[in-house]
Amino acid sequence: MAAFAEGVPCWADVLLSDLAAGRRFYGELFGWTFQEIATGYGTFTRALLGGKDVAGLVPKPDGRMPTVWNIYFAARDAAATAVRIREAGGRVITPPVWIDEFCVMATAADPGGAVFGIWQAGSHTGFARRGTPGSYGWTEVHTRQPRAVDAFYRAVFGYGMTPAMPPSAPPSAPPSVEPSTEPPAPPSAVPSTEPSAAPSVPPPGAPSTPPSAEGAPADVVLWTLRGEPPDPRHVIGGRVVMGEEYPAVLPAHFLTYFVVADCDQTLRTVHRLGGRVLKTAEDTPYGRFAVLADNQGAAFAVIDTSTAG
Repeated sequence: MAAFAEGVPCWADVLLSDLAAGRRFYGELFGWTFQEIATGYGTFTRALLGGKDVAGLVPKPDGRMPTVWNIYFAARDAAATAVRIREAGGRVITPPVWIDEFCVMATAADPGGAVFGIWQAGSHTGFARRGTPGSYGWTEVHTRQPRAVDAFYRAVFGYGMTPAMPPSAPPSAPPSVEPSTEPPAPPSAVPSTEPSAAPSVPPPGAPSTPPSAEGAPADVVLWTLRGEPPDPRHVIGGRVVMGEEYPAVLPAHFLTYFVVADCDQTLRTVHRLGGRVLKTAEDTPYGRFAVLADNQGAAFAVIDTSTAG
């Protein structure tokens, strides 16, 4: 299987204290099965859907680390990407390292403090399924420093950026519960199943419009790969401004979405499994979505793209 194009979100994993509880939760929620993999850096759990890789579950080596979903961006050369991250004003938290023959991984933070991963494919190229129920669909960075962050992702990945405006609120409004005060994530590391193609699940915002004020950064910006047209088929992620409605203690972060067949049923299942609803279901032009937390506190979003339009 070919590696993903440079800058495409290509993998996601969740850092958990209790992997057995995580397997029970996500196995029932998304229909995942699991396989334990031993590496020179410890053991992690592959999450599979129909026998294809969709995510990873990683044990927390230290209880002080946050319980969080991490997103990884494809890099042809992780070392060169790390150099660009530093030059663009970001921070490399863990430098690139080979994880056996699977991949080269690194962890970094953008100028606003949002943490993300870099993934240079080896034998493991990343998602083998995405954009279908039970698999990855979308990611967006939430930040209070849009100018610096926009410049950063242009410099590091060459993204094209199109301003967008949601019809009423940002694509994923902040949780209505007490936010986590944990620090940014430590290292843990759409309907298309072809990894070289950009995901085609668009964000739960509205079509592109001009910025809300002359010269001011748009509340929502959509990312496309260098040279690709800024349309829903080609967007691969986005940036959301954290406004006054976000609690001051909530740090900048990436929010990862998974596609589901029924958003409301998913919320009921999450509640039954001991998770929480952080933002209730909302209809958008791209589908019905909600923001949730698993039974250990890791936040993620779900979207039912069958309700789009």
